[in-house]
Amino acid sequence: MLDWRGMGGNGDGNLPPGPRERLPWSGLMSYRRDPTGYLTRLAREYGDVASLGSGRRRMYLLSRPEYVQEVLVTHSRQFVKSRALERSKIVLGEGLLTSEGDLHRRQRRLVQPAFHRDRVLSYAGVMTGQAARTSESWRDGLTLDVFGEMSSLTLAIAGETLFGADLRSEAAEVGEALSVVMGYFRTMLLPFSDLLLYLPLPAVRRFDKARRRLDQTVYRIIDARRQDAEGRSDLISTLLLAQDSEQGGGGMTDALLRDEAITLLLAGHETTAVALTWTWYLLSQHPEVEEKLHTELDTVLGGRAPTADDLPRLEYTRRVITESMRLYPPAWAVGRRALVDYEAGGYVIPAGSVVIASQFVIHRDPRYFPEPLRFEPDRWTAEGRASLPRFAYFPFGGGPRLCVGEQFAWMEAVLVLAALAREWRAKPVPGHPVELQPLITLRPRHGMRMTLERQ
Repeated sequence: MLDWRGMGGNGDGNLPPGPRERLPWSGLMSYRRDPTGYLTRLAREYGDVASLGSGRRRMYLLSRPEYVQEVLVTHSRQFVKSRALERSKIVLGEGLLTSEGDLHRRQRRLVQPAFHRDRVLSYAGVMTGQAARTSESWRDGLTLDVFGEMSSLTLAIAGETLFGADLRSEAAEVGEALSVVMGYFRTMLLPFSDLLLYLPLPAVRRFDKARRRLDQTVYRIIDARRQDAEGRSDLISTLLLAQDSEQGGGGMTDALLRDEAITLLLAGHETTAVALTWTWYLLSQHPEVEEKLHTELDTVLGGRAPTADDLPRLEYTRRVITESMRLYPPAWAVGRRALVDYEAGGYVIPAGSVVIASQFVIHRDPRYFPEPLRFEPDRWTAEGRASLPRFAYFPFGGGPRLCVGEQFAWMEAVLVLAALAREWRAKPVPGHPVELQPLITLRPRHGMRMTLERQ
């Protein structure tokens, strides 16, 4: 199978090609050191279906939109979550990100009402109000970590909209706990990682402490809402009041509420914080794009704060966010485990194998995005979108497991960027390293030190 990247490697019967492992687990270790770089090289050298690892540890990278659609949509019932996410249940439990089958469908049905369009639009005032609080704390010439600021802001938004709680005072502790937990997810990819949790290692102690810290916040919120859920519109109150006819009219247990809360706390603030951070960085590197953004904000807003009614007119602002998530997708890869033998591109992927579809790799494929490393929001016109295969761009996944909070995230990102950028620009601190840290999300490894300039 030939394409623009060329072929090569160690074909094994009808298995896809890929690099040979000189030592056991050497491919996996290379992947752990530089996941996005390794997957990009793998796709370019071995084509749209490539293998990494060997024997029972072999994984398969799918880098063509049609194959991604088959895995996530057409044949989704033939796949379950990958090994890494199965192991992440130690933190996330049976939340939407990790649960399978009937349980996942039931949980999604209970969670879905909190993300209906009208409910999401009602959160707009919270989003712009919290953005205003952040803006009021900024000063001209102030140097700060934009990733930390965006994380605190989106945590406050998630706290108020999803949990009906003020989490700003806990932002530093909760943010640190989430960072520790997410950092440990990489360890879960190691062979025999389950055994590490029983060893008295410093990293394990930090992980346990962070997990307990998150549980403390979540269970406190659940207890408070259980006492006073009537009349509230936040997610936890909605779930407490939800009744599931297929389960005899019973709502969620505290354990399942905790699992959903932890999952949505992670997904509901982390991904948007990452997207906004990379957007600030990209704007600072492309003054012509920044000027077009400010022109739109001046024209549409006229100096006032944005509202939900402005969303249709903030077209270029949304394009900026869209292009930012193309180059730096917060969720940078999707993993699934095949339940049956699966054919892709003329190759057979054996049952039990893990397949990977990487947003980072496909979003930067020149077959779909000319000059793929160029930051160009105007590629996201209606005509440009229509010319793309369906899964050439999939920052929120797809199919039955499409991110339930996608519309929430889009609105939050657009409104927060508009609310802050109408007053502020940010310039990188000279010499500050900007590197990728692919954990569950695509974080900046060293944060994002920038200096604020008032508009």
